[in-house]
Amino acid sequence: MIRPSGFGFNLETEPTNTFQRSTDFQGDILLQAREEFDRMAAHLMSSGVEITAFEDSSGSATPDAVFPNNWISLHQSGKVVLYPMMAPNRRKERRQDIIESLSEHFHVEEIIDLSYFEKEGKYLEGTGSMVLDRRYKIAYAALSPRTHPEPLQAFSKALGYEIVQFHASDQNNLPIYHTNVMMCVGDSFAVVCLEALKNKDEKHNLRSILEETEKFVIEISQDQVTAFAGNMLQVRSSDGKKMIVMSTTAFESLTEQQKAMLEEFTSRLVYVDIPVIEAVGGGSARCMLTEIHLPLK
Repeated sequence: MIRPSGFGFNLETEPTNTFQRSTDFQGDILLQAREEFDRMAAHLMSSGVEITAFEDSSGSATPDAVFPNNWISLHQSGKVVLYPMMAPNRRKERRQDIIESLSEHFHVEEIIDLSYFEKEGKYLEGTGSMVLDRRYKIAYAALSPRTHPEPLQAFSKALGYEIVQFHASDQNNLPIYHTNVMMCVGDSFAVVCLEALKNKDEKHNLRSILEETEKFVIEISQDQVTAFAGNMLQVRSSDGKKMIVMSTTAFESLTEQQKAMLEEFTSRLVYVDIPVIEAVGGGSARCMLTEIHLPLK
């Protein structure tokens, strides 16, 4: 997790992120975002989840630094992947010092830098653009201005993942900017907004692959996507318990039946109130978490 030091409304990402709202909040936006970050980190730690937190060192130059899952992913093979980012000010979030700090405790076998695609105008924003099924090595990706097929294939070649790509759009028929706002894949379940897929063949293919990989499919609506219900992440506590992390906005949008279904696959639903980060940043709880799958030294 990255504690923000220059959080704010990012004009460079606004054209492709319909979740961003220039809502007028009372008081200091940065202070409120830092309080929300601290509340989320503390809540996760009190739930038994181990957190590695870094301070954002770039200040106002990186208004979206609180969402590190877009620029880096960390894999059990020891590989670290760096991603091509669409907004120039988000490229400044990539930090070698974070990788060096992690390498003190974890084994880093190789750094795969895909950021060269930025020169070609082709982007892939980490586990925002892709939702990874790490067990079956499948990367689900909704194509959008921030998710291009060529870097997807480069990721596939470097890590041996099968790519399942499709087209998804919101209620206004605009491309959903990141796959992880409409989809979450856990060990035995998948939360997904299938109604966002207008192509019947792509919709059938997505559901079929999820079911073939033994996932219980929990469908959510477009309205629930708007409330960040797709932006969840399954994590494991230090004592091995599975939990699902989401925001309070997402939790409150779920039906009782959906909550009950999720509780079948986890020991606890962990949710936290982060309204400023969601509205101003256009991302939610899952976006704030980069999973560390690197092997310990």
